Amino acid sequence: MDGTYRVAIIGCGNRGRSHAVGLRAESRCRVVALADIKPEAAAALDAEHGFGAAVYTDYRELLDKERPDVVAVCLWTPLHLPVVRDCMEAPGVRAVLSEKPVAPTWGEYRETARVAEQTGRQLTFCHQRRFARGNQLARRLLAEGRFGEIRRMDLYSPRHLLDCGTHTFDQALSFNNESPARWVLGAVDAGKTFAYFAVRAETMATGTLVFENGVRATIQVGGPDMDMGSGVRIHGTDGFLEVDWDGRFGRAVVYGDPAWEPPVVEKDGMNDHMVGVVRDAIDSLETGKEPELSYTKAMRAGEIIFALYESVRRHARVELPLEGFTDHPLHAMLDAGELGAEGKTGPS
Repeated sequence: MDGTYRVAIIGCGNRGRSHAVGLRAESRCRVVALADIKPEAAAALDAEHGFGAAVYTDYRELLDKERPDVVAVCLWTPLHLPVVRDCMEAPGVRAVLSEKPVAPTWGEYRETARVAEQTGRQLTFCHQRRFARGNQLARRLLAEGRFGEIRRMDLYSPRHLLDCGTHTFDQALSFNNESPARWVLGAVDAGKTFAYFAVRAETMATGTLVFENGVRATIQVGGPDMDMGSGVRIHGTDGFLEVDWDGRFGRAVVYGDPAWEPPVVEKDGMNDHMVGVVRDAIDSLETGKEPELSYTKAMRAGEIIFALYESVRRHARVELPLEGFTDHPLHAMLDAGELGAEGKTGPS
């Protein structure tokens, strides 16, 4: 190994382009292969970044011929498990950087974790906003005790609990010292459904949960009357803080020091976040530390999401760890006609 990791990107659409930015910025990475069912998309991505990469329409052929060290999987959600599994089991692959969410069902979430544990390969999921400068500052202020002990959190997300809510839960978990949830109680509005990346979803969801460390949280995903479009409001014993998905601060108050204001954070964007995603993954590969975006952290967010859906199906509070089913409870209820969905809107 000459210090350069041979990298492949599978899926050359919008998210593939975002990963390409982070990979191009990392001197230890060299993109050698691209795969997409539309070869023109792969060729365009190669031309945009000057990778000089080989182009494939079959990712399995890519894995066999190129033997990459690192693979970025940038595909729609239902494709994650089969492709991630093939990559994790392929000779030579040491790390897989996948798009989020992990998978469309709880059973596939658990199978993904099993494959990661069995192969011992590094696996991360792209909750890239952990690398927003504002979110990093918020974690530092919370760790320093600037707002005292966290007592409660109000969580907000655009509609689609699985696809969008995963960012909010991941953000909350990162602020709350990665404490897993203890129990959840949820509700959904599925009078109409829509889909992101071929996964059907409700138009609104709400819930209450309590974390193992005693912090209580409520969440609203979509729907009317949201006073934050995304992110987390943290209520501490000594103050409170509002932070949106991308780390932009709203109100921030320290009760004992009303004049206090948070430090000014340099504005950043998605490309900056993706640079952090790749750098941390490669650092973790070299040092053996847990990646900031490890699959185990993604599992904690996913477990909360599927517990909320399962709470709707059971009409009851659901305790974690989550057991007793492997499907997507909302999809099962929709297919059984139990929620009376009137139709479908939005992308598919």
